[in-house]
Amino acid sequence: MANYLDLIQRQEIEALATTFTTRTEWPTWLLLIGVYAAWFAVILGSHWLGLWLSTLLLIPIVTLWLSVQHELLHGHPTRSLLLNKLLGYAPFAVWYPYTLYRDSHLLHHNDEDLTLPGVDPESRYLNQQQWDNSSLFERGVHWLTKTVLGRFLLAAPLAISRLARHECQRLPQVWTMWLSHGAVTVLMLSFIAHYSALSVWHYLLLVSVPALSLASIRSYYEHRPHPQPEQRTVLNEASWPWTWLFLNNNLHLVHHDLPKLPWYWLPTVYRARREQWLARSGGFLVQGYGQLISRHGLKAIDSPRHPFA
Repeated sequence: MANYLDLIQRQEIEALATTFTTRTEWPTWLLLIGVYAAWFAVILGSHWLGLWLSTLLLIPIVTLWLSVQHELLHGHPTRSLLLNKLLGYAPFAVWYPYTLYRDSHLLHHNDEDLTLPGVDPESRYLNQQQWDNSSLFERGVHWLTKTVLGRFLLAAPLAISRLARHECQRLPQVWTMWLSHGAVTVLMLSFIAHYSALSVWHYLLLVSVPALSLASIRSYYEHRPHPQPEQRTVLNEASWPWTWLFLNNNLHLVHHDLPKLPWYWLPTVYRARREQWLARSGGFLVQGYGQLISRHGLKAIDSPRHPFA
C-alpha cells in the first residue's frame, strides 16, 4: 500500500471509485455481453460466414474472452466470487478451468515472488538445478520460447502439456473441478458440432490453440528478473488492437500495483503520472508489441536461466 500511495494520491483513486462508471461497472458488463453475443453469433452464423472467416473471427474473440476472465477473477464487474465465477465459467478457450486460472493467477500476484521458478506459477524462467537437469533439446526449446516467434508457436502446446502433467498428479484433489469443467466443455463442443460449420477438432486445434498463442504475446515479456520486485513488471505502451485484446493489461505494473483497478481506468491512471510510473519500474518500458516483434521475433530477449533464483 505504501508504494501505491507514493505513486498515486489516494484522492485520485477515490474520485474514480465514486464515478457512475465504476459504481455500475457498465463497461465490463457491456464487454461481457458483447463477447458472449459475438461468440454465439459467429458459431451460429458460421454456415453463412464460411469455415475460415468464422475461424479468423473466433480467434480474437476467444483471446478477448481470456482477458475478460482475467477481469472477473480480479473482482469485476461484481464483488461476488460466485457470481463472477458463473459469469466467466464458459470454456470458450477450452483448456483451463476458470477456478484453476483464478487461483493460479492470484498466487502470481505475490510481487515478492515474481519470476521465481517454482514459486511464481507464471514464471518463464528456470533455476540452475532445472537448467542443469535439462537435455540439450529442452534447453533449445527454452531458448526458442524466448523469441516472439517461438513463443507464439510453442507456448500454447507446451502450456497444455505442462497442464496435463501437473493436473494428472493432483487429480484426486481436484477431480470435481475437472469434472464440472469437462461437462460444460462437452456441452459447448456438442453445440459447436451440431449448430456450426466447425468440427470439434477444428475448434480445438484451429481456434482455441491459436487464441492461446495470441494471448501468449501479452505475457511474452511482462516480467523480468530484478532484485527490486517493483522493477520486475513492464509498462508496455501498446496501441490498438493489442490494448483492446488485452484490456490494457499491457500497462502491467499499474495492474500489479492496483489489481482491483478495472481495465478501463488503467490508461487514465498511467497517463496522469507517467513519469512516476516509469521511475517506479526502473525504466522497464516497451514501446508496443511491434517493437518486441521487430527486435526479438527471432532473437532471444533474455536467458531462460533465472539470474538469482
